[in-house]
Amino acid sequence: MYRFLLSRQWVIVTLVGLVLIPVMIKLGYWQFHRHEHKVAQNQLIASSLAARPVPVTELTAVGRELPRHDMWRTVTATGTYDTAHEVVVRQRTAADEQSIGYYVLTPLVLGNGDAVLVNRGWISAGNDLTTFPDVPAAPKGKVTVTGRMMADETTAFSGIKDTRGLPARQVMLINSKEQAKRVGRPMLGGYIEQTAPEPSGGTPEPVPEPDHDSIGPHMAYAIQWWLFAAAVPVGWVVLVRRERRDRAAAAAKEAEEAEAPREAASAPDAQADGQTADSAGAGETEAAGDAATPATAGP
Repeated sequence: MYRFLLSRQWVIVTLVGLVLIPVMIKLGYWQFHRHEHKVAQNQLIASSLAARPVPVTELTAVGRELPRHDMWRTVTATGTYDTAHEVVVRQRTAADEQSIGYYVLTPLVLGNGDAVLVNRGWISAGNDLTTFPDVPAAPKGKVTVTGRMMADETTAFSGIKDTRGLPARQVMLINSKEQAKRVGRPMLGGYIEQTAPEPSGGTPEPVPEPDHDSIGPHMAYAIQWWLFAAAVPVGWVVLVRRERRDRAAAAAKEAEEAEAPREAASAPDAQADGQTADSAGAGETEAAGDAATPATAGP
């Protein structure tokens, strides 16, 4: 009844189904873990933004990598801007998430001579990408900057390729170690994403607060993959039952078609037998009639 399952076609279908089930389950867990990561990150961002501001030197030091749990913490730093070593970061998006331009990255020299990078905000790229853009001047003299503490960017973490051979004073990544080599001054690890004071004239445009409300579609994707995994055995059973029904119907049809010629061939024989029987019956009736006729008496 189910011997067709041993055919090459059905063996391949079954093996493919057996492979797809664990793959889809694993993809579901992958999306589920991404959901958990997003939820945990949202909680970290929310708690970091709500924490009281601390001096930048409490969270980082020269050459130190900023721990993940200290990201987005509000920090303060007091010093003077080193505009001579100011650079712009290419291919950055404005608050509207559509316009492409630059981040303005300026070292802030602290009282002890160390420096910390400050992302002062976004400016438009303009028409000429081969020259240093027109950057709004940084405040002169001693200033106190407040902002979110961020970890150094790397290609592995951000996915941004660190392109070489760029025009002067243009970079792809915000990285304190690379800027320390270029400037020749010790720099604290990480950088500050400035939130205060507000720039005069509204430029550079401050970097918006990171989204920490949306959880993304990862949980829905996980459920979707698990439903696909559950659908594979169900679909396999449906296909097997359909194949069995189709094969049974085909076999019945073949049997019916094979029986039809035999019935057609036996029909003349039956008709001939019937005619013979009718003839014999008529003969017997006639004979019986002759026998029953009385002899005619003579005069």
